[in-house]
Amino acid sequence: MLRRRLPLWAIPLLWTLALGLWGISRQDSVWRDEAATWQVARRSAGEIWHMLGQVDAVHGLYYLLMHTLFEGFGPGTTVLRLPSVLAVAAAAACVTVMGHRLAGARAGLAAGLALGLLPAVQFHLQEGRPYALVMAGSALSTLLLVTVLQGRGRAVHWAAYGCVVLVCALLNWLSLLILPAHAATLMWTKAERRVWTRWSVAATAATAGVLPLILFSRTQSEQVSWIPPLTWHALIGPAVLLAIGGLGVSLDRPRAGRLSVAAVGLPLLAVPQVGLLGLSLIKPLFLDRYVLFSMLGLTLLIGAVIGAAVRVVGPRFPRAVPWLVPAIVSVAVVALLPQSLATRSPASRVDDVLSAAANVRKLKRAGDAVVFIPAARRDTQLVSPDAFAGLRDIALAQSPTASGTLKGEEADPERIRAAMLEQRRIVLVTDVPEVARPVSAKRDIVKNAVLREYFEAVADEQVRGRRVIVYERRDHKP
Repeated sequence: MLRRRLPLWAIPLLWTLALGLWGISRQDSVWRDEAATWQVARRSAGEIWHMLGQVDAVHGLYYLLMHTLFEGFGPGTTVLRLPSVLAVAAAAACVTVMGHRLAGARAGLAAGLALGLLPAVQFHLQEGRPYALVMAGSALSTLLLVTVLQGRGRAVHWAAYGCVVLVCALLNWLSLLILPAHAATLMWTKAERRVWTRWSVAATAATAGVLPLILFSRTQSEQVSWIPPLTWHALIGPAVLLAIGGLGVSLDRPRAGRLSVAAVGLPLLAVPQVGLLGLSLIKPLFLDRYVLFSMLGLTLLIGAVIGAAVRVVGPRFPRAVPWLVPAIVSVAVVALLPQSLATRSPASRVDDVLSAAANVRKLKRAGDAVVFIPAARRDTQLVSPDAFAGLRDIALAQSPTASGTLKGEEADPERIRAAMLEQRRIVLVTDVPEVARPVSAKRDIVKNAVLREYFEAVADEQVRGRRVIVYERRDHKP
């Protein structure tokens, strides 16, 4: 009955919305990457623009979007993550339409329902970062390309294609890796010269539009200096995905020159992964979230596999056909339930900013000082300023807003040392030992040395990856 009342694409859309809304607050936790979104979104548009000149220009459009939402609805975990939920739901609808057109209704339905179940997608389904939005735009641009290749396209479709690719690139310019994937599809299907010309114009216009951002963001490349070089271990994930993709292609039985699930899905899965691996040989950049949109290709191929299974089973067991897709999805839900529950728990992320803020609120006393090791842990205060009311940030020389940075500018080490020695109690916000990186900044080395030599810990709370320690001054003077 539901299938008769709703268009096919609406079923995966509603299904994915339900998956996204399930446990969206993640037990009222926010981790460090989302904390960056939260604290920047609370700044004014002018302050955000000032910050983009110093750091994070690559996420500028996303920050302005989240600023608008925070202004309209107020900061909160639901407002932070709902754009990603809506984006993945829209991507599921697009995948369903593509799968339906290329391989039939059941293949399309299976592909759309599968998208929100993929572990990588489930992680970013409820993430206050731009990667789900990029995936939604990539799904729409691919659907527009399929529309054109099926002979349904007009000039407005090419204009929309170029605009969508541009917006995706402004959210994260590595999404331009979808262009060589689409070019591979055009080659596979032996597209006409007219199609190649119009695609080239749209792709060139989108690339030109984002080129200033690409060039400028390269001046801020220090932000990704923490990404490790490629290792053989890093290649396991892409290799497994490509193997699964190869299985889908074999079942789809593609023919050169024919538009098929394989012609669209395999390049969409493989080319961004391989392209990012290639870029990482020049500069380490490989993080799976940067090519999250490649999962669209995987779901299309999964849909093709399930569609092929239905065609095999159908003639022998016709009564079972309507139940095959629901049964397969149900089995997948049960099999992935432990992973789904884990993803929706605070333990699925490195740390939790809000739990640390709650501990500060519990342990602080009026007039206490506060220090952060490393300085990036100041995000705890920026996300929950009320929890730090009455505390003095004695290492801070210039606030994050004034300095146009994410963590502010701290004083020189000697001034920090002098300020700490004037205190009777200091609240330290840092990482738990299991996730803490070795201290290398001179300011942080000085902070640790002063605390170790002149103070003793009187309270220590560790929860969800962050640690709050209260130090009191020993009786002897320096």
